[in-house]
Amino acid sequence: MKYVIGLDYGTDSARAIIVEAETGKEIASSVKYYKRWKEGKYCVPAKNQYRQHPLDYVESLEESVKEALSKAPKGVAENVVGIAFDTTGSTPVLINQDGLPLSLLPEYAENPNAMFVLWKDHTAIAEAAKINELAKKSAIDYTAYEGGIYSSEWVWAKISHVLSVDESIRKDAYSWIEHCDWLPALITGKTRPADLVRGRCAAGHKALWHPSWGGLPPEEFLTAINPLLAGFRSRLFEETYPSNTQVGRLTEEWAKRLGLSTNVAVAAGAFDCHFGAVGAEITPGAFVRVIGTSTCDVMVVPYEEIGDKLIPGICGQVDGSVIPGLVGLEAGQSGFGDIYAWFKRVLEFPLQFVSDEKLRQEISDKIIPALSEEAAKIPVSESSVLAVDWMNGRRTPDANQLVKGTITGLNLGSSAPLIFKALVEATAFGSKAIVDRFIENGIEIKEVIGIGGISLKSPFVMQTLADVLGMPIKVARTEQACAFGAAMFAAVVAGVYDKVEEAQKAMGQGFAFEYIPNEENHSLYLELYKKYQAIGKFTETTLFN
Repeated sequence: MKYVIGLDYGTDSARAIIVEAETGKEIASSVKYYKRWKEGKYCVPAKNQYRQHPLDYVESLEESVKEALSKAPKGVAENVVGIAFDTTGSTPVLINQDGLPLSLLPEYAENPNAMFVLWKDHTAIAEAAKINELAKKSAIDYTAYEGGIYSSEWVWAKISHVLSVDESIRKDAYSWIEHCDWLPALITGKTRPADLVRGRCAAGHKALWHPSWGGLPPEEFLTAINPLLAGFRSRLFEETYPSNTQVGRLTEEWAKRLGLSTNVAVAAGAFDCHFGAVGAEITPGAFVRVIGTSTCDVMVVPYEEIGDKLIPGICGQVDGSVIPGLVGLEAGQSGFGDIYAWFKRVLEFPLQFVSDEKLRQEISDKIIPALSEEAAKIPVSESSVLAVDWMNGRRTPDANQLVKGTITGLNLGSSAPLIFKALVEATAFGSKAIVDRFIENGIEIKEVIGIGGISLKSPFVMQTLADVLGMPIKVARTEQACAFGAAMFAAVVAGVYDKVEEAQKAMGQGFAFEYIPNEENHSLYLELYKKYQAIGKFTETTLFN
């Protein structure tokens, strides 16, 4: 029997699952939280600064794999044949000439600018604006295949920013790497910049890479963004690779550290939402929503359907970024579950004065379930409070990290459940804006698939989403769809399957249940959606312009 390991690196933790390659049966799993991140280190939320130390990634890799193996039956470890990683993104880091993230050097060990810049870090808004300005003036619009608008969440803006604000790191900043590319390189010993295998997913969706202009934008465009980027292009890459590409095999060091053999094949990495879509058995026509702290929406489209069409305002369309042989489309919301968590923190304020920690946690754990239960009882016709879901900026459609969230229609009778209901409706309206953008551009959506913790655990949120979209939503059975997608690619690079579609059919876990929209609610929500759009337009053009 052959086994594969899928590793999914989320915002707060890494999870490893061991899967039987021929059947998709989950053998064991483990989740490990990033220790430094959990302590709040290197982050300044008020400035939208979110950084993660590479040691959090390394330690969680070793701990999660070893713990999962310890739970597995005897004989599994020696029969693991493949590993694949997915991560958040764009989450890049500056590296030196040896490919070492700068924060792993003693002199930069506590410097946030030498660490991985997490996807939701929005410190590079000015740099993203500069990229967009230059792209629109250029003979070639290098943002064309990334929705036509470059985001502060993406790699070139982030690297330009950290180089600009921190002179101390410049002398050792030789190149950069995405989180999803660094982990496969680390465990295969191919970390030197010249040896790195760069994944198609990250390069195409976030780094302005496209074969029509020879890969990355030319040197003169990059130095126009920031003179400090001089020389980076020649030290980066021309070619990129889909995730059915084998990066290499485990080094002796990493085989020993993980308790595996050196025969383990390692796949090229990708972003979590793309592997999650694969794990949820995506096919053309399926709109897959990875629903967590934020959302990431993924579709795959045949060449003949997309043609030379460019979908404006999304996070890119990239050949082979999800499934080789199909064009991957990405969109998403910068805040989803994070918005509910924010409201919970607001309500929790008095709890800081409760000395009994156990009681404090017990009350905290009941807030969202209680809000959901009460909010579900409020008829849509009584949704007098209206919110816009841009608390963390807007990713799509039309990226803009300067916009802010709003809540309006409050009166002295506005209760916490009513406000919570408005926030949930706002995240659903933001979802509808994305769906509408695809449909308006001729992309057929035959079904909606939800994956992630919220889709499995929050009936109120999912029913609201179905009612707003006016579409049924199937929920993937596994809570670890991203890790399962990674496991599927691990099985392909290990030679168990020739194509990822074969792995999907054999290893897919199917669906747990389906939410059917309430047509009456949908009609009411269509009217509320118009108000959502009007308030959003007003705040974007008047208040936060």
